[in-house]
Amino acid sequence: MRVGLTVFGVSCVGKGTLLEFVSRLSGKAIISSDITDTDLENVDLESLVANVTERYQNLDGKVLGKKELAEILAGMTVKKEPVQIEVIRSEGFRPAAKDIEPEFRARDVKVERTSSSVSDFVDYFQDRFARQREILRSYGNGFTGVVGSIENIKQYMDGREIAAVGMVYDKIVTAKGNVMITLEDESGTTKVLFMKPSRKVKDEQNELLDSASKLMKDDVIAVKGKMWNSFIIASRLLWPDIPLHQQAKVEEDVAIALVSDVHVGHKLFMEKQFGKFLEWINGGVDNRKDLAAKIKYMVVAGDLVDGIGIYPEQDKELAIDDIYKQYSVFFDFMESIPDYIEVFIIPGNHDAVQRAEPQPKVGNGFLKDFKRDNVHMMTNPCYLNLHGVKILAYHGTSLDSVIRSVPGCTYGTPTDAMKEILKRRHLSPIYGGNIVVPSKNDALVINEVPDILHMGHIHKNGYDAYHGTLLINSGTWQGRTGYQIKQGHVPSPCLLPVYEAQSGKIDVMDFNGL
Repeated sequence: MRVGLTVFGVSCVGKGTLLEFVSRLSGKAIISSDITDTDLENVDLESLVANVTERYQNLDGKVLGKKELAEILAGMTVKKEPVQIEVIRSEGFRPAAKDIEPEFRARDVKVERTSSSVSDFVDYFQDRFARQREILRSYGNGFTGVVGSIENIKQYMDGREIAAVGMVYDKIVTAKGNVMITLEDESGTTKVLFMKPSRKVKDEQNELLDSASKLMKDDVIAVKGKMWNSFIIASRLLWPDIPLHQQAKVEEDVAIALVSDVHVGHKLFMEKQFGKFLEWINGGVDNRKDLAAKIKYMVVAGDLVDGIGIYPEQDKELAIDDIYKQYSVFFDFMESIPDYIEVFIIPGNHDAVQRAEPQPKVGNGFLKDFKRDNVHMMTNPCYLNLHGVKILAYHGTSLDSVIRSVPGCTYGTPTDAMKEILKRRHLSPIYGGNIVVPSKNDALVINEVPDILHMGHIHKNGYDAYHGTLLINSGTWQGRTGYQIKQGHVPSPCLLPVYEAQSGKIDVMDFNGL
């Protein structure tokens, strides 16, 4: 039996480009039977899907006919000018946050420049290992008496119980379902075996194998077990992890708005919704004015603009193809933020800074004449203390590699990957997963335990808690792109998380329908 894809009643089996076009828009629009492969000749499919998605973003099930397709193709040849949004401030809006004095401390991480020589890489890994080893040793947890070096382990007889700290060099799963890793430190390497338990076992043994299955290259861990034929047969595994802690208590009733992935300059930047958000914090929208009145701080976690040359043929998807103009429009939006709200902005992988992390703050050359005392440009990552609430803001580029590598992590639930990052006390745990500067001091080690870990990057909102730290991924202000449709990724645009510091509550404002 041949299984075909139906286009408004007509089978499309074997129709090449048209088949791909229909598949990419499945669930979004119905493609009329009068459209043929000929209509799609010499058309960039990624750009076309993005444009159709923009047109039909709130019209699921609508029919796309030959006439509508021609209009969209014609529009793709015309430069889309950015929509000028006029933000209306409500004269009767009396925000309580305006009468509260700001209390904040902001710390950039050190962004070092190196030659990327062999010695730079050695220094980087030695610093990372040393700092995470100290975290592990500080916990104790039955790991007292840790062997000074892995090389010393080889002196012990079979059956001797030992403990060691090392960095994962590699990992394999054996034919019997056991997990075996190579653990290394400055002195040498050893094999560690995590045995697959039999059916009738304690939960702890299953949990041990589950934890071992999530190990990634370059993880720094502590293991406890017994020596056997020069192997360590593991009985425990300890991550650097963050300790259990209580959320900060804040006396004053202030709120923090968390934003990311604005992507000014892309054709799918949802400027009307973003403008409605700005109107809301100025009291111009009736919905939840009480919450808008509490906002004292705003944190923007990167990808302020879509950038230039970030991926192949990006120019076909841009509404603004000048990087300076993109930033000009973004900072025009920032002009609309009330001056009593302190704004902290970090870059992301689409911004005009070095791609390697940690990233320096967006330079003054892109700010031009923009200057506001309440707007603070920061590094990616950075540490903030806002009215006593400690926030670690990181764009989140490493989420891609963590989701690819750790079983159970998906793009649909970004907080699962964020938990794995906190377990490892490192913002980019897989070296090479994204570009990292091999500096003498690893600025991506999480040396301060935050009350909130705020990320973006994957365009999907997520909220959870882990060991007392709130995990918030603040989504995006960009519509679903053709690439995301192809990957099956469904973003959650225009959902604004707002953290109420006094109650510890997270509110989510939906600007899609306002």
